[in-house]
Amino acid sequence: MGAADNAAAPPRGDVPQRGRGGGEPEAKEREVKVVVVDEPPGAPVARLQAQRPLAPLQVTTQAPPPPMSVASGGVEPPPQVATFQPVMQTPPQVAFASLNSRVYTNGITLCVFLVHLAAATFAVGFFVFRAVKDIVQHPRSRNAQRERSLLREWLPPVEGAVALSIVLAFAWQKAVRAWPRAMVGVILWSSFGITLAVGAMLMCFSMPATVGLGVAMVMFSIGTGLYACWVTRRVGFTARVFERAVQPVDKFRGLNGPAYLMVAAGFVWISVWCVAVIGAANYRFPGLTILGLVLSLMWTAEVMRNVANLTASRVIALYYLRGMQSSVQFSFQRALSYNLGSACLGSLFVPTIEALRIVARGLNLLEGEDEFMFSCAHCCLHVMNAIFEFGNSWAFVHIAAYGRGFVQASRSTWEQFERLQGMPALVDSDITSSVCFLTGVTSGALCVALAGSWTFATHKHYTATVSLLAFFVGYLMTRIGMALPQACVGCYYVCFAENPTSRLFDPTIPERLHKMQEGADPLVPTPRFPQQHPGAA
Repeated sequence: MGAADNAAAPPRGDVPQRGRGGGEPEAKEREVKVVVVDEPPGAPVARLQAQRPLAPLQVTTQAPPPPMSVASGGVEPPPQVATFQPVMQTPPQVAFASLNSRVYTNGITLCVFLVHLAAATFAVGFFVFRAVKDIVQHPRSRNAQRERSLLREWLPPVEGAVALSIVLAFAWQKAVRAWPRAMVGVILWSSFGITLAVGAMLMCFSMPATVGLGVAMVMFSIGTGLYACWVTRRVGFTARVFERAVQPVDKFRGLNGPAYLMVAAGFVWISVWCVAVIGAANYRFPGLTILGLVLSLMWTAEVMRNVANLTASRVIALYYLRGMQSSVQFSFQRALSYNLGSACLGSLFVPTIEALRIVARGLNLLEGEDEFMFSCAHCCLHVMNAIFEFGNSWAFVHIAAYGRGFVQASRSTWEQFERLQGMPALVDSDITSSVCFLTGVTSGALCVALAGSWTFATHKHYTATVSLLAFFVGYLMTRIGMALPQACVGCYYVCFAENPTSRLFDPTIPERLHKMQEGADPLVPTPRFPQQHPGAA
């Protein structure tokens, strides 16, 4: 063997001997290359690398050409065109959005809400102090006697309605999670029956104020019954979506904790707020003052509901999109800090948008051949379409997952829906928000039945006021409790649109989209997508 061959020979003891005698020179040469790269420094490899420096270790798609011995007079062939893939080269990947954004979203709205909350806290404290001061320091004054009468005759039925609303909020959420398929139909028809019965009860009290409230509830119950008949064909699909959407809740211990915590905070705030209303009733401009307290309570309760919504949305969305087991406590902290501004802005936009949707659908049913109703329906529809792209309830999923602002999240979620054929019409025909709304209405009617009958049996002249406030409180508390199932359904739709090939989703949505493409879908039309009507397909 020549000098080059001796230099290329591996050190003894480092290369396992596969055979004696003539062996396989090419296999030995390949073993030499592997051993040379892995050889620790200071060994004879340094001399080898000085004679022929070796390139860094590479993983190739084909075997390297056999080594040529210089002593044998061989000539190296020209380098072959091959696709070598270095180990350290990172393949191109799709850039994922950050999941831990530390930017406070919608900061202006957040500042406005915090200022409002500070002012509301001061006002509530001032009116509570004023009521207590009048009763303690001037017990025989006219204001003190009236406030004492309100505390004794007006406050207990209202507090009883607040306590009942907490029980109903927990009961509705538990029932929806336990029997999701059955509860959709139960909510639709129980809302019709209970509001009709309570409206009739108020009319039987035979007082002008209670008769007016009873007529309003009866009219609402009739509209609820017509709506339940109109969406009968959608109930089955909505029930299946509910069933699939709430399944991940059992994987995360304490996921319903933030909703319960917000309900408890709402109970404390409403209890103190009721005492403040008594003090405001004997202050200057009582009508405007109480109206301001009512609007403040509505916004605060909506923010509480959306905080619970954002917490659940982050946990469920990261499970669908990344397969992550997120911390409920960490998600709750983000909802109360970085994403609180978006919750505040969404609390102003979403109820307005939902009200416009209800009005547009009602006018769409009634327009017929009437030119006035036709113009009203289309005007409301155009306004709703203009607002819907920049603000919708689906935005809370992207707010929670990616830390986006409310408007940006609304546009990004709707753009994802538009990428899938038929998905915008499917989500527009979803009745989840209507089901949760009617759940709050049903709880409010039950609170009216309790507080109204209690007050009528003790102090008749307060019946209408107590009934109205009981309905308001029962509705708000139940909507906070129903934030969890509504967030689960929102994540189910939005995350499917973002990753429709995920194995975490069943064929429920794809099958419905396929039926829609064939013109055999029973869930639509809606005012925004009338072309999906089965008869017009």
